[in-house]
Amino acid sequence: MTAAQPAIFTPAWHAELELAYARQQDWTRPVLRRHLGPLRVQKHLHAEGPQVCQHIIVHPPGGIAGGDTLDISVEVGERAWAQLTSPGAAKWYRAASSARQTLELRVQPGATLEWLPQETIVYSGARAELSTRIDLHGNARLFYWDIVALGRPAAAERFDEGHFQARLDIRRDGRPLWHERQRIDGGDGLLDSPIGLAGQPVFATLLVSGEIDAELLERCRELPCAGRGDLTQLPGLLVARCLAGEALHARAWLIELWRLLRPALLGREAVPPRIWST
Repeated sequence: MTAAQPAIFTPAWHAELELAYARQQDWTRPVLRRHLGPLRVQKHLHAEGPQVCQHIIVHPPGGIAGGDTLDISVEVGERAWAQLTSPGAAKWYRAASSARQTLELRVQPGATLEWLPQETIVYSGARAELSTRIDLHGNARLFYWDIVALGRPAAAERFDEGHFQARLDIRRDGRPLWHERQRIDGGDGLLDSPIGLAGQPVFATLLVSGEIDAELLERCRELPCAGRGDLTQLPGLLVARCLAGEALHARAWLIELWRLLRPALLGREAVPPRIWST
């Protein structure tokens, strides 16, 4: 008779971050910053002047493992402008159980939110489940992107196990602007199918409120992309998609789109956050 193997206990993190911003005279200032567990923001910055408040969201453990949950809530008050990014890639590790992230973004009339995180790397064997809801009110403006890398091509790791699923809902005054569901299982045929990821491990999405003219749309389409990228103008929403072999290539393309689109749709020149260069 063999001795029973001891149970393996893997601690799970539950982290919450709640942020709110308000316009105070000419300044956008953070008026709420509440956290629970290992989720923080660094000191707020006004690199572009008082109107735009920039925060860098930090997850100190450096990665997300099975059983972890991250809940992030952001409210941008009337006429305020918040820009949120991250210092590096978010890493979702191989795990025996699911890890989850819930993101709720609310943007009030006259306000602007730029949600510009760096890439999400989903290791083979990870079980990553993400849910994002964005509520726009009145003439609120949004610039949003996400970049997902499945597996680690540089380490010759394909996404052969686990799953990635994501839910994204954008509403304006309660009416749907965008409703999307994704689920990709490790080893799924969609990874290589021409109607799926076509063998590219990285996919990215950019969503911007508003509409642009045909000339600017064509200029955006002419931007070089080290992969496959294109844009579609929908009523009230501009959508860009990219497939790439590396997250760096997808991010470079999104940044170039941001440089073109930010002045046209948000009325400010694009000033890249310094953290992107470190």
